[in-house]
Amino acid sequence: MTDISAHLKSEAMEMQGHSPGVVLRSLVIGLTAFLTVVDLFATQAILPSLTRHYNVSPAAMGFAVNASTMGMAIAGLVVGFLSPHIDRRLGILASLVLLAIPTALLASAPNLTVFTVLRVAQGLCMASAFALTLAYLGEQCNQMDTGGAFAAYITGNVASNLIGRLVSAAVVDTLGLASNFYFFALLNLAGAVLVYFTIQRVKPMHAMSMAQSPFAATIEHWRNPALRSAFAIGFCILFAFIGTFTFVNFVLVRAPLSLGRMDLGFVYFVFAPSVVTTLFAGRAVARFGTRPTTWGALAVAAAGLPLMLSSHLPEVLTGMVLVGVGTFFAQACATGFVAQAASDNRGIASGTYLACYFLGGLVGSAVLGQLFDRFGWIACVAGVGASLAIAALLTARLTLTQPAGSPA
Repeated sequence: MTDISAHLKSEAMEMQGHSPGVVLRSLVIGLTAFLTVVDLFATQAILPSLTRHYNVSPAAMGFAVNASTMGMAIAGLVVGFLSPHIDRRLGILASLVLLAIPTALLASAPNLTVFTVLRVAQGLCMASAFALTLAYLGEQCNQMDTGGAFAAYITGNVASNLIGRLVSAAVVDTLGLASNFYFFALLNLAGAVLVYFTIQRVKPMHAMSMAQSPFAATIEHWRNPALRSAFAIGFCILFAFIGTFTFVNFVLVRAPLSLGRMDLGFVYFVFAPSVVTTLFAGRAVARFGTRPTTWGALAVAAAGLPLMLSSHLPEVLTGMVLVGVGTFFAQACATGFVAQAASDNRGIASGTYLACYFLGGLVGSAVLGQLFDRFGWIACVAGVGASLAIAALLTARLTLTQPAGSPA
């Protein structure tokens, strides 16, 4: 992306350096991530409005909005299998152009069923672009650069959570629900334009020969205890994230907090610290190792959970900041680890990781939604805590079996 391939391979640039090329690379990677997944969580900021519009329960609307993760899980797995035969640039470009179609159609979805199907379609397109970009970065980055490149990509993901939610709330508040989806369709097309004008400067990537079938490669990845644990950690991370940032919306608009629609949008400035901190994930892993860094990130997220049970807004917001910082940092660590641990067929490994990651989001919205509806916010937060604890236990198995330039 904008000569990213040439820079990464011939100059072996490091994220901790101050070369303008590194800054440009990070900016383009982050912006691509932003425009790829901006639809994923932006809709969560208007969940109360959608719940009233379709006259359904919070759990039902939460599941419909997060149904995009079902499409993302499916696409992550399928694209992973087909990855060796997909031209990276063409695949990313087509995915973003197609993404604009279901996004625009959401503006006129007549009922919750159609809304859910369109969200699944969005997920299919988003994950295709996401998985191909991750595979591209894994192939183009040498081991020294991998942590920084993936941290930049995850940072763009973080920024999409902040800006996407804020913009969504603002557009709905001023122009209505339908205009919101048309606006985000335009953002999808903007992502396609960015890819067109940046990736075209990189030598096209052709289908790679494989010594084994995609199925055999997938089985081999699952037999690797470290990769298997990384896949499960990804599941737990989005399970926790979805549970927190989907259902906290309903807590924020109810007494005693009683926030308005626009106020709810501004709440998501809680993601601003994550935009900064996630950039340092690569450095942290290089200095401390994957396991200590991931444990630290999960501990930060867990520390925020008790604060979110408070009836005082500053404490709730602080808890949201900690959960956001911790989960995104852990996600950057796990994503980078998969790219390093999979010595072969990295596209398949990335696709498998994304399938598990987004499946965790779908299961989280379903399970924690039921806990929220039946037993309340405390039970939902307890479920999030259990997921983080499981992820912490699995982190002990994140060790590289091949020589590496950084500690495991």
